[in-house]
Amino acid sequence: MLKLLDKISPTECPKLLHRVVDGLCGRSHPKHIEYADTWSLLEWGELVSSLNYFFRVAVGRKCSDQEVQELLGDLESVHAKAVQQCVHARQEEIRQALVDRTNRICSTHLDDFNWQLKLALSSDKLSPLNTPLLNLCLDLTENGIQRAVNIEMSKEELNTLITSLEAANKVVMQMK
Repeated sequence: MLKLLDKISPTECPKLLHRVVDGLCGRSHPKHIEYADTWSLLEWGELVSSLNYFFRVAVGRKCSDQEVQELLGDLESVHAKAVQQCVHARQEEIRQALVDRTNRICSTHLDDFNWQLKLALSSDKLSPLNTPLLNLCLDLTENGIQRAVNIEMSKEELNTLITSLEAANKVVMQMK
């Protein structure tokens, strides 16, 4: 639905694009009433939604100029150039807004952790075990409230935790 941008003048297009990015970044969104002469309410909703999606995809995937041009499709060259300039100018702001949006999904964060390795020599049945156990204490803050979580893990559970944390680290590093 980016083709709807062709209805606006080339001088007004960059202003609209930057206002849409402002909305994406948590500031004021452009209002339909300001553009009611150009687009119907349905067209306006589709256009703003398409622009928001486009900016999130273009910045989130770190698209090159060529990929951005392909995403724009058959948009008039003047408007396509304005979109590309807006992506370049506001790329870091959009990326930060995407990171903040992702961070808001979960408000819990890790403050500190302690670990202790134990060797379980026997069970309640007095049979020898010789099983290493890890006692992990996590200090978490959730909505300003601190709490401690204690976890006892076997070697297999520890390996699963390490694998999960490494995968999460890779995702975080790709976002940077």
